[in-house]
Amino acid sequence: MSNPTLARDAAVGLRAGALLSLVAAVAWVTGAPAVFPSLGPSAFVLATADSRPDGDVVIGGHAVGVAAGLVAYSIAVALVTVPAAPLSFEPPWLVLSGIAAVALTTFGMRVTDLVHPPACATTLIVALGLLEPRPAVLVMLPAVASLLVVDRALDALSP
Repeated sequence: MSNPTLARDAAVGLRAGALLSLVAAVAWVTGAPAVFPSLGPSAFVLATADSRPDGDVVIGGHAVGVAAGLVAYSIAVALVTVPAAPLSFEPPWLVLSGIAAVALTTFGMRVTDLVHPPACATTLIVALGLLEPRPAVLVMLPAVASLLVVDRALDALSP
């Protein structure tokens, strides 16, 4: 690997990390669960893709994921008792909720033309109950939007 390639890869890695800076600051100051696993893949896509996805696709894909996760989770908890421990698969309500959420998210992203694969991680976070539904609705989309704000700011600062 040549030095220019190494330098470019380091810069891209720093950009991916920097994309999380605003949401991480908000999470730190407020204590809100604003940093969650699917932000990492979104930051990666924004930092590394030769043709970065449009902001509408990023936010829209995650919105579809949140909605699908909420639908799947709501149906699951209406039918069975929610286990106290996260990721408990007895009864298999989480398995069914996760399967339904990914299916709904995939369908929803395709029919709306808002395909952003990291949103399938977002839907699982909601559908598996890893983030309570109210914080999911209030926190997830603004957190995703913050990635785009930082991305655009970095673009404006670049020579």
